[in-house]
Amino acid sequence: MSTRYATIITDDAGEEIVSSIGQFEGGPPNIRTGKAEQVADGVLIGMVRGGLVDPVDGFGFPDGAPGASGRAVGIAKANEAAERHAKSVKSGKRGGKAKDAAPVDETIDPDAKTDA
Repeated sequence: MSTRYATIITDDAGEEIVSSIGQFEGGPPNIRTGKAEQVADGVLIGMVRGGLVDPVDGFGFPDGAPGASGRAVGIAKANEAAERHAKSVKSGKRGGKAKDAAPVDETIDPDAKTDA
């Protein structure tokens, strides 16, 4: 049976933050930074120990955070942007011209000296 573990790191303010989560067989994973801790199913990345928003098993989002619903919107936007980028790389199209860019006049010699 697999067990759900989270990697807990400590930020500069001393808060313990969930930085990754995974299912593992047997004991906790061997990690280099932070500590591994068994967590409940509702614990999500970005939660802090003792957080007040959407609390689960002693973890929750910081006070004033939008919680899991706001986090889901951010993840969806990031996924959409990543998909757009992947399509542009695959098609060879890496963006277009800026809409407000001034047209380039190719008849002007940039090395020509002007009397000003």
